Amino acid sequence: MNNPAAARLALLPGAAALLPMRIAAIQGEWVTVHDGLAARQARALPRLLAELAGGDDMLAVGDWVAVDARGDEMWIAQRAEPLTQIARRANDGRRQVLASNIDTALLVMGLDLDFNIRRLERYIAVVRSADIAPVVVLTKADIAADVAARLAEVHSRLPPGIPVLALNALIADAAIALAPWLQPGQTLCLLGASGTGKSTLTNTLAGAGQETGGVRSGDGRGKHTTTVRSLHQCAGGACIVDTPGLRTWRPDADEKTLSATFDDIAALAEHCQFRNCRHELEPGCAVRREIDPDRLANYHKLLRDARRGERTPLEKIAERAKWKVVHRSVQRHIRDKRSG
Repeated sequence: MNNPAAARLALLPGAAALLPMRIAAIQGEWVTVHDGLAARQARALPRLLAELAGGDDMLAVGDWVAVDARGDEMWIAQRAEPLTQIARRANDGRRQVLASNIDTALLVMGLDLDFNIRRLERYIAVVRSADIAPVVVLTKADIAADVAARLAEVHSRLPPGIPVLALNALIADAAIALAPWLQPGQTLCLLGASGTGKSTLTNTLAGAGQETGGVRSGDGRGKHTTTVRSLHQCAGGACIVDTPGLRTWRPDADEKTLSATFDDIAALAEHCQFRNCRHELEPGCAVRREIDPDRLANYHKLLRDARRGERTPLEKIAERAKWKVVHRSVQRHIRDKRSG
């Protein structure tokens, strides 16, 4: 067991008597677990689910687990603490884990009508805040009108050091381009909107045979064909987690952590006139002078999302009450103006 995350299983009490496996898919109470040779269906012991729920956690695709085989039944008895997790926050504040023990996130975006730099920047910030390396994969390079211009646009907006690849997800050359990240023992996770080619790329890299769909002709947005997260093995020893399309992604990280992922902004902030500069209206702001205004606006929006996630229930109630007062005041002003 040369994978660091898998090696944690051996340290769990009683793990020697159990079977080490990895979660490949979750559908309701049934969990597909894989031992490297074959997949089996299992369920988690209620005790384990209660332990995880108590810590605002849950089982996820990519988890390493210890399975108790009881005749024809398989029960997940223990889970090794994940090394990394990609997660987001639901609208009600609950934490939703998308995948565990990920080494590299392939951020997939099509070179078509759904090309969206802002969304890509948000994906990069979220995965970097989880200590996961991002690789930008621009698909549909075979049908795009001006690949070179799109690549130049991406490079101009992103900080240096993030790999950016343009490829055709349908052909074997995609595996050659991604070979540096497909080494034995590595786990990759594909993230992106529907219709960008995530399942197509998974099929090319892992021979997964997943159903794929097209995009709507009007706006280039994808048709949802992948409905659950699933882990697939590549012939060379790497694993790939395919995910359903993500269009909105509320970060599961605090403001300070997310701010640090915009390292180009953080570096320029050292030269602002004021130490506590928020890069909004302050004079002598080095960030506003150098950073693309749209990238800076995206940065501020991401931090606002993080602040909302950090608010306590009482603070959220107070915020709603404040806006109700503002709304009533505006309505009263409109009525007074009409009656006058």
